[in-house]
Amino acid sequence: MAQAIRSITPSHRALDESDPRYLVADISPNVPVYLVERARRLGIDCNSWFAGLGLQRTQLFDPSLRISYRQARTLVRRAIAAFNEPSLGLVIGCEETVGSFGLLGLAMMTSRSFGDAMRVGIENHRLCGSLMDVDFTVVDAHTVAVCAWPRFGEIELLPFLSEELFSSSLMFARELVGPQLLPLGLELSYAAPANAADYERVFQCEVRFGCAHNRILVDAKWLEFPLPGYNPLTARQSLALCTQQLRNRDANDEIVTSVERLLRSRLNQHPRLIEVAQTLHLSERSLRRRLAESGRIFREIHDRVRAERALELLQGGALSVAEIGTEIGFSDPREFRRAFKRWTGMSPQQAKRTVA
Repeated sequence: MAQAIRSITPSHRALDESDPRYLVADISPNVPVYLVERARRLGIDCNSWFAGLGLQRTQLFDPSLRISYRQARTLVRRAIAAFNEPSLGLVIGCEETVGSFGLLGLAMMTSRSFGDAMRVGIENHRLCGSLMDVDFTVVDAHTVAVCAWPRFGEIELLPFLSEELFSSSLMFARELVGPQLLPLGLELSYAAPANAADYERVFQCEVRFGCAHNRILVDAKWLEFPLPGYNPLTARQSLALCTQQLRNRDANDEIVTSVERLLRSRLNQHPRLIEVAQTLHLSERSLRRRLAESGRIFREIHDRVRAERALELLQGGALSVAEIGTEIGFSDPREFRRAFKRWTGMSPQQAKRTVA
């Protein structure tokens, strides 16, 4: 596992390419489609983006096509280089509509309330081609947030992925409830980019960089906002189809994803296997067995998630090494430094210089 985590290079990557799910073709190519369409409008030849991917440009428009994270990531990287457009993620995200979300968009649009639509969207976000994992959290009595994190410890593309996800989510939310919805704030873990002013223009709220999380904050009052497209029958039917699509994936991969999601939400609490099992309504023995069937061990998953989170926070540059250790569950900074060196082969200070 230590070797799997040690994928940091001077090109700003912290990507676990040894994870077998990195090559599983289960992602709807929504983001690449928007990039290809933008290239077409601007007269940019994008055929070279597909070199070595076993994929052709015309195949992207097949509604049944699913691509791997490796293919999606490579296409995004090549598109960013071709466009040389600092706010490309914001541009692409702002072009997306309810139709971009397909069946999931229908399930959300026909939900009873905005809160129900958020829940449906987050629980099924993989269906719309999301390249990040997302979750919903209650910040306080008046504030809720949609949180996002890189699926495979991605650092190099984190600004683009965050721009695309949060701006497209905001555009969709405004389609559901109207342009009067304004976020309370946007928090991002990376340092302020050169195009920071574009963020405030798009989101129309305070945008903070170098934070502990990637999340968009919304007034909790919106959760009960009734949606004009509410249709209980259509909502149930479309949601059932979404659920069926998710179930068609390998069940063992789903348990790994569930464990990762839970760990990320509780890293600072240093969750143990038995606590994770109880939350997932499994016995400790059953969880061990199901992870073993996927070729995984709980400790290795925990270490990888902690390493990825630490690298993300090191890139942000706002927290000290001790604070980052606390954020991922270490009470002793020295223990965190030793663990980080074991995971990555370098000290936190060396890693900070690598990703800076």
